[in-house]
Amino acid sequence: MKKTGRFFANTYLALILAILYLPILVLIVFSFANNSNFNFANGFSFEAYKQIFVGPKSAELMAAFKNTMILASVSSVLSTILGAFSTIGIFYLKKRAKNLTLTINQLPMINSEIVMAVALMVFFTAFGAIFPQGWTRLIIGHVSFCTPYVVLSILPRLQKMDPNMYEAALDLGSSPISAIFKVVFPYIVPGIVSGFVMAFTLSMDDFIITQINKGETGIETLSTYIYEDARLKSLEPFWFAVFSIIFVVVLTLLLVANVKGKKGDKTNA
Repeated sequence: MKKTGRFFANTYLALILAILYLPILVLIVFSFANNSNFNFANGFSFEAYKQIFVGPKSAELMAAFKNTMILASVSSVLSTILGAFSTIGIFYLKKRAKNLTLTINQLPMINSEIVMAVALMVFFTAFGAIFPQGWTRLIIGHVSFCTPYVVLSILPRLQKMDPNMYEAALDLGSSPISAIFKVVFPYIVPGIVSGFVMAFTLSMDDFIITQINKGETGIETLSTYIYEDARLKSLEPFWFAVFSIIFVVVLTLLLVANVKGKKGDKTNA
């Protein structure tokens, strides 16, 4: 009976993994085909990868990549800082206030992204003198939807921490600020790293909020540039290579974050 149950459990897991990752694997394989017809009529080739750097659209692609990295880096750093301090504040709230705050924190995650994007557009338009078009609106927009994920990444680390550690630091003469930086922050570093990686990948991946709030500034990220290019013609072979590189980079970041988290757990054990 146990063997049968284990067989069905493993089969179910394999099916889920196949549904999630087989399309990505197919994409990576055909990124070496150098055509959009999903065949190797031209043989195995790195031409699609070369086109990223020396093709006719390489300048526009590199500009979009640069904008994506700037937006993702700034937004994730701000989200991580804001999320870290917010999580500590939420953790030490009373139960009723904590539950209410966590519920509000989850609203941007549960709510449809198109609703949030339009709401941000209306808000920015209403206060256009304060929030000029361009990087300001995009960064605020990305921080607003990345921060809740950072909070939820850090909160489990705080819940594992012995609350007496902070109190002990105060009893030994540390100020509240010093105790937070010397006791609390070192303990939640793995959660902070995970939150930063999640915020970075979410920001890099975003399309709807960026597309609706970039205005007429001409700022293009990878997602918006892909949309504009694919709208004129079907996806060209070099896009398969771009998608493959993005997947490998994101996967590497997640693996690094998980390794850091496990090392942090062993250190704090």
